[in-house]
Amino acid sequence: MTEQDSALPELSGKVALVTGASRGIGHGIAQALVARGDRVVITGRNEDALKEAVDKLGADRVIGVAGKAHDEAHQAVAVERAMETFGRVDYLVNNAGTNPVFGPIADLDLNVARKVFETNVISALGFAQRTWHAWQKENGGAIVNIASIAGISASPFIGAYGMSKAAMVNLTLQLAHEYAPLVRVNSIAPAVVKTKFAAALYENREEEAAAGYPMARLGVPEDIGGAAAFLLSDAAGWITGQNLVVDGGLFLNAGV
Repeated sequence: MTEQDSALPELSGKVALVTGASRGIGHGIAQALVARGDRVVITGRNEDALKEAVDKLGADRVIGVAGKAHDEAHQAVAVERAMETFGRVDYLVNNAGTNPVFGPIADLDLNVARKVFETNVISALGFAQRTWHAWQKENGGAIVNIASIAGISASPFIGAYGMSKAAMVNLTLQLAHEYAPLVRVNSIAPAVVKTKFAAALYENREEEAAAGYPMARLGVPEDIGGAAAFLLSDAAGWITGQNLVVDGGLFLNAGV
């Protein structure tokens, strides 16, 4: 048991599945859920990074399932492991995503666009279907989809990513309507969060990148972790079908 484990609260009895959680936003969300007493299944592509994340979060409360989010076999295994190990899967966080291209969509390779949608959107639907049938259909729960402000505004040079995140917001609406009243479904649209995934947007120019934020800083994974933990709690019991923008006030600058 680690030092972190000894300080953890009593188990809540709830179980979450968080995709793409070996680092970055997904790891921050898993950390917030473990800190309140949930048990968590995390996924990620790199087995070594996933094991390191499990060790940091606490192996007595967290298990890792390595695989690619868009792989249907991996989706099935992740949900099965949650049920076998913990006997339930109350919460799903669809965080896994990719952005392999940077440039104008006029020159976008359509195969790359397909890959982005497969990983960022279709995988989220697949996980939502599987958690629904495995547990939530009979027992309820909640889902949080990680979108982006790129999905609710023009996003120069990351257009494929932005389009996929707009689809994620609409997927949230579709699921929220269909899964009600048993399962609440919401999304979070972060601005730039300091992660390896987003490093190209701020690396070596963080002060410049943060200058447009009224809160005078970029986001950190814990910011999104706190928002997700709220939406996956009884305190948000009458909130569904919403897209929570967590942007440090960035959109305030859109006024005249």
